[in-house]
Amino acid sequence: MKIKAIIFDIGGVLSLGRSSFISRKKNNPLGVHEYIAKKLKISLDQYFDSIDTAYSKSITGEISEKKTLIQISKNLKTTQKKLIKDYSKAYKNNFKINKKLYKFAFKLKKEGYKIAILSDQWSLSKKSHRLIDNNLIDKFNVVVFSCDVGMRKPNPKIYKLILKKLRLKPEECLFIDNQKWNLEPAKKLGIKIILFKDNQQLFENKIWKSLFK
Repeated sequence: MKIKAIIFDIGGVLSLGRSSFISRKKNNPLGVHEYIAKKLKISLDQYFDSIDTAYSKSITGEISEKKTLIQISKNLKTTQKKLIKDYSKAYKNNFKINKKLYKFAFKLKKEGYKIAILSDQWSLSKKSHRLIDNNLIDKFNVVVFSCDVGMRKPNPKIYKLILKKLRLKPEECLFIDNQKWNLEPAKKLGIKIILFKDNQQLFENKIWKSLFK
């Protein structure tokens, strides 16, 4: 069945991030969570223990941005203002918009395909312009963020939701994600998949190439 829609992940696909092992090299920025832990002068384990519950609930929209900030700032013994500033800088240091892939996405749209976004985000990552450029996001036919719909990948329900919004059958969609475990539920539903590693690998993929014929 002909592909009619391409669904993109954001982090690691439409926005390129530095891998954790590269981020630890000298003269390279720390990862997002490592950066925050270092700024607050606490261990990474202590940091994750402090944000765990609120962070998880924020990704699935169980708690509001306000409650997320109150709980995490309290646990980390910092102010909400400083927390927002630190996360903003951490995301800025670790992500850059994948302009080349966005360009191809909009080219596909002009050729008649629907383009969509399916991404796990929490209230603070959603504010990062290096991760999510709203001017670009607004050009997509369908956008599904986990924090807005109350579920996250790899829950099969979130894939069914985006199919419903696209008004297409699974076999008519292609999903591109950089994590294998996020692709498996989509594949089981019948959605075509590509595991993203980098632009070159994607552009050489047979399924991707077939879109432009």
